Amino acid sequence: MIAKLFNFKGGVKPASHKDESANTPIRVAPLPSHLIIPLRQSARAVARCLVEPGQTVLKGERIAAAEGPMCTAVHAPTSGTVRAIEPQPVPHPSGLPAPSIIIDPDGNDRWIDLKPFDYWAATAQQTRDYLRDSGIVGLGGAGFPSHVKLGPGETGIQTLILNGAECEPWITCDDRLMRERADMILAGALIMRHITGARRILIGIEDNKPQAIESMRSAVQRLSEPEVEVVAIPTRYPAGGEKQLIRVLTGIEIPYGKLGTHYGVQCFNVGSAHAVFRAIIHGEPLLSRVLTLSGNMAKPGNFEVLIGTPINELLPIAEPRADTDRYLMGGPMMGVTLLSLETPVVKGTNCILAGSPTLFPPPPPEMPCIRCGACAQVCPAELQPFELYWFSRAKIFGKAQEYDLFDCIECGCCSYVCPSRIPLVDYYRFAKGEIWAREKEKAAADSARERYEFRLAREEREKQEKAARLAAKTAAGRQKAATVIAEAEKPATTPEQDANKALIAAAVERARAQKGEIQPENVRDLTPEQLAEVAAIEQRRAEIREMAKPHLRQDD
Repeated sequence: MIAKLFNFKGGVKPASHKDESANTPIRVAPLPSHLIIPLRQSARAVARCLVEPGQTVLKGERIAAAEGPMCTAVHAPTSGTVRAIEPQPVPHPSGLPAPSIIIDPDGNDRWIDLKPFDYWAATAQQTRDYLRDSGIVGLGGAGFPSHVKLGPGETGIQTLILNGAECEPWITCDDRLMRERADMILAGALIMRHITGARRILIGIEDNKPQAIESMRSAVQRLSEPEVEVVAIPTRYPAGGEKQLIRVLTGIEIPYGKLGTHYGVQCFNVGSAHAVFRAIIHGEPLLSRVLTLSGNMAKPGNFEVLIGTPINELLPIAEPRADTDRYLMGGPMMGVTLLSLETPVVKGTNCILAGSPTLFPPPPPEMPCIRCGACAQVCPAELQPFELYWFSRAKIFGKAQEYDLFDCIECGCCSYVCPSRIPLVDYYRFAKGEIWAREKEKAAADSARERYEFRLAREEREKQEKAARLAAKTAAGRQKAATVIAEAEKPATTPEQDANKALIAAAVERARAQKGEIQPENVRDLTPEQLAEVAAIEQRRAEIREMAKPHLRQDD
């Protein structure tokens, strides 16, 4: 048992609005007319496409492979035909499209052959690779790859935390999941404990979810697991932040720039545990998720939705009211305004919130910062949001990093209390995106420079090697010539050799004499003019032979 709960600094207590969607069971959303599956499921990586337009796919078939350590695979949510692979809108503040696979369902919902994974017979690394290829990511909103978080860390994992806090207003998908599928969540947590080697499991749930707390405690009792505990924590936003929940449950305060794995603790969303259970026990990749439809809607609730379902085909089942003027993906604190209703549901989509002028009045115009310090008082990461705002707005990104910009969890507490109504989180997101883009450009430039320098070094090395080979060849030729000349000038060492040379010289002289005595038949009875012409020819031949004698001696 936990002796006591700890506290974290900052935070706010907005109206929860949970009852609007939490009192009805999870329903299955209908099959859409088409599915848009982005290859970029998170800001960190893009999967490598494995299909082509016109190709037929089955439900659960891998259509994109993990590319890089921070990437996971992507699968077909249902059977059908790949219509196109082209940029499509995705839920991001920039509104920029991302490469996506468009699938037209055939209505048969035909599965691939599913096989459970025997994680007891596999190593931890093999299980993590299997989860990567099953597309399992964190379902709390960030979409961080689960196979990375399930790594052993530097000191090993002693405490595994399941995050059921669900602190943001309006969102109730985790609440309903814990009420209805507590046994599956707990089974997934035990699998993750086996992978990480953790000794205990703590399940943190805000105390405004009594039914979920009771359901999870009943599941723990049925399993009789002594090292698993369900803990009710005080309701305060953002108690569901990873570092904040770790602080409340264990008292461990994760410093800036560090992760929970450095201190033997790791945190997962309850939806991620449920996805791990389905992947390991049933062999199902991550094809759908439970999300909340709430806000200005006549029939709010929670729905099991296929990944890739366009928002405009999902909204009618919750019946948005006529005065709805905008939609958010996520909650009112951290959500992103949807610029297009063709935007699809992605793995990190936990809520679609309908807004209206009455429910969410348009924010008043942004006014200058008065440096009141209210944002710093409620910041759960203990940052100085007003300083980050100035540096982000002025595009002084280096100073923003010095003030720990990347420790900001974008919870929106600062924007919530700002009397000047400055959208502070938007500035922080902009600064982070610019820094990431510049680092990516710098990495590409550094890589290009290294390749260019390597090419120059290779060309210089080849040039030197060629010169060395030529010099060696020239030296060998000179050595051979010197050897030949030395052998030619070397005197006879024996009388027998001198006698042989004399015999050869005498034979040569006799041949020449014989040649001079032989008169050709065609020079008889010639006129004086013809004889003079023949004599001139012979004279020229003699001159040519005399000129060639030095060369013949060199060849000898």
